[in-house]
Amino acid sequence: MLVGAPPAFAQPNLGPDYVETPFGPMGPAGRDLLQKVALAGLWEGPAGRMGLEKSANPKVQEAGRHLIDGHANLDRRTAQLARTLNVQLPTQPSDAQQGWLNEMAAAPARSVEFDKVFANRLRAAHGGVYKFLASVRTGTRNTAIRDYAKVCMDTVLDHMQVLEATGMVDFADTEAIPLALVAQPSSIAPSVPRVPQVITQNSQQRQQQPDDGIPDGLLGLGVLVAAGVGIWLWSGGRSSRRMHG
Repeated sequence: MLVGAPPAFAQPNLGPDYVETPFGPMGPAGRDLLQKVALAGLWEGPAGRMGLEKSANPKVQEAGRHLIDGHANLDRRTAQLARTLNVQLPTQPSDAQQGWLNEMAAAPARSVEFDKVFANRLRAAHGGVYKFLASVRTGTRNTAIRDYAKVCMDTVLDHMQVLEATGMVDFADTEAIPLALVAQPSSIAPSVPRVPQVITQNSQQRQQQPDDGIPDGLLGLGVLVAAGVGIWLWSGGRSSRRMHG
C-alpha cells in the first residue's frame, strides 16, 4: 500500500521539471527510474526464459528462474506506480537490449557459449542499473519512489548474485564491468601513532620523579650539601692537628 509523504517539512521549489504528488515532489529521476526498470523487464524476462530453456547448466537455469520471478514482480509494481504518478512506460526493448536477446537466441542451445553470453550480458547490465538505482534512492524526495527503488535494488542485487554464482562472469572485462573506484589517499586523514607519545610522557615523568619519590633537583642539592660538609670537616680537622702539633 502506498503511503503519502508526512507534512512535517515544507518542500522547496525544485523547478518546472517537478510536480507535486501525495508522496512528495516527482522529478526527472523518478520518471527515468520507472521507465528504465520497465525497459529492463522487457528484455530480462525473455532472457531468463531463454536461460531456463536453452542452458544445460543448473546454475544458469537457476539464474533464469530468478530473472523471470523478479521481473514479474517488478513489472506489476512498475505499472501500478506509473499509473499513480502519471508516467508513460516503454513497450519495446531498446536496440541494444534487443541485440543482446538476438545474441542469446543465436548461441547454440546447451552450449558454454550460450551460458557465457547469458551471464556476461546480464551481469554487466545489472551492474549499471544498480548504480543508477542507488543514485535515485539517495536523492529522491518522493517516498513512493524511495520505497520502489529499494525493492528494485533488492531484486537487482539478487540477480547479480545468481549470475555471478554461475561462474561464467568475466570480471577481467573491465569495459563491461568497470573497476570500482577508491578514495584518493589525500582525502584520508593520516593516523598519528600514539605509542611513542605515551613513552615520551612516561619517560618525562620518570625523569621528574625517581622511584623513591624524591625530585631530581632536591636530590642534587642534597649531594652538594653533603659534599660541602665533608670538605669543611676534613679541612677543619687538618687545621686542628697543625695547631696542636
